[in-house]
Amino acid sequence: MKVFDLTCSAGHRFEGWFASAEQFTAQTDARAVHCPMCDSADVHREPSAPRLNFGGGSHAGESRPQQQPTDSAIESAVLKQLRRIISGTEDVGTRFAEEARRIHYDEVPTRAIRGTVTDRERRDLRDEGIETVSFALPPALTETMQ
Repeated sequence: MKVFDLTCSAGHRFEGWFASAEQFTAQTDARAVHCPMCDSADVHREPSAPRLNFGGGSHAGESRPQQQPTDSAIESAVLKQLRRIISGTEDVGTRFAEEARRIHYDEVPTRAIRGTVTDRERRDLRDEGIETVSFALPPALTETMQ
């Protein structure tokens, strides 16, 4: 298995796992590799060095510097959490405000929902004591991942 550092035309960095370098080339030529953030198929491989592990831990008394997460590690963690949210919620689309009210006022069983609202609907929900969380979903997250 080959792990390549990839970048899309928008500058998003991510990893791709391929059976071989030839498979990577074939898939990118066929535009089958897409950025998980913006769904761009304009993807290219970044130079990377192999990592070698020569042992389990540090010697007694040695302290190892703590590594800071990379941008791609942070993006990967965010995408993982967004996928978890998507898989655990029902998409009610533009009926979000209506469904949120029905849940809040115990007219229907409580469940996790997601959807879209206008700024006005969001303010009205807040005024009624119904808190929401807003975030933009990259288009690639709403489709089946390969």
